[in-house]
Amino acid sequence: MKRPTSLIAASGFLAGALAVTAPAEDWPRWRGTNFDGISKENHWLKQWPASGPRQLWKAEVGVGWSSLSVAEGRAFTMGNTEEVDSVYGFDAATGKLLWQHQYDCSSKDPNGYPGPRVTPTVDGDRVYSLSRQGHLFCLEAATGKVRWSREFVKDFGAKVPTWGFSGSPLIEGNWVIVETGATGASVVALDKLTGDVVWKAGDDPVGYSSIVPFDHAGQRSLAVFSAAGIVGRSARDGKELWRHPWKTSWDVNAATPIVHDGKVFISSGYNKGCALVDFSGGAAKVVWEHKKMRNHVATCVLLDGHLYGFDESAFKCLDWATGEERWSSPKYGKGSLMLAGDRFIVFSDKGRVAVVEPSPTELKEVAGFQALTGKDTWAAPVLANGRLYCRAGKDLVCLDVKAN
Repeated sequence: MKRPTSLIAASGFLAGALAVTAPAEDWPRWRGTNFDGISKENHWLKQWPASGPRQLWKAEVGVGWSSLSVAEGRAFTMGNTEEVDSVYGFDAATGKLLWQHQYDCSSKDPNGYPGPRVTPTVDGDRVYSLSRQGHLFCLEAATGKVRWSREFVKDFGAKVPTWGFSGSPLIEGNWVIVETGATGASVVALDKLTGDVVWKAGDDPVGYSSIVPFDHAGQRSLAVFSAAGIVGRSARDGKELWRHPWKTSWDVNAATPIVHDGKVFISSGYNKGCALVDFSGGAAKVVWEHKKMRNHVATCVLLDGHLYGFDESAFKCLDWATGEERWSSPKYGKGSLMLAGDRFIVFSDKGRVAVVEPSPTELKEVAGFQALTGKDTWAAPVLANGRLYCRAGKDLVCLDVKAN
């Protein structure tokens, strides 16, 4: 059987509509402030010359597939060079390297996609990172100094998944919550200041997605897309609330679940497909299921009752309530996307970045250019404070899209 040529993308959720526009906004974690792939920032340059926006800076960050987090004037990502991982802290405006935290870590991948997958998570004056081998670090955001660390294999008896740990650490109140996949500690909550264990729960093998927090029926909950399926857990103690099995080839459940109005959307590649699952009654029930949206790497964005995302190598729009396909285009290959204000930013799998007007009837590109060159440029683009960050392999570029 052919093994998948897969990057398991780094990961984070909640879906909703556009809120009040904001002049600028940080992007402190995977999928942004509200875990939904949406930034409220709307005052940015949406029409570009053929050559694209002005490049502010460019950096080489080693091999890897991590996206960017941006907060308090700093940008963070991860990479690997000669079997040494690095967590980078840059000046977000100038690209000056502020610090670089390094440690030994194997980058090896069975399909030639080496390096880390996880996007660092920023919380106040700290940043949390996770390697593909399960090294969890709490670092000072200003200096990169280690405040505490954990190792999933040594501390919890975890087994490193085939394509490495890929879920971004979740900050929930005073805790950092991670998925280890270990027996009896599939999901673990740690004190975010000390790394001490608060609770651990579950026996599900780890997936390649990120945990998503949400509120339902007065209870703070977690959506965990494990290798076995989608599981709802109490954020207070990890207790299982509901589950729906979702078995995928090679246990690749990589896209982040989207939770909205008592329902969760899940999607996987390798011809598995997608489903909308209703958990509002306390037990998971399928609303609809089909193979018209197979998220191999990138997670969809939910906007105004429609899902926009990549069905393997086709950019598509689906109706959230019914699952009906509204349109499909092969233009960007197996790309990724985010929404900033009233426009999508789409990054193709060959390094082309485009501005797309949301529409449930057709693809409407309004600007685009070749930002970087490379194969399988799967790291999700990030817009924060008028600057657009794109990554292709070792190369990270920052573009000026600040409106006058």
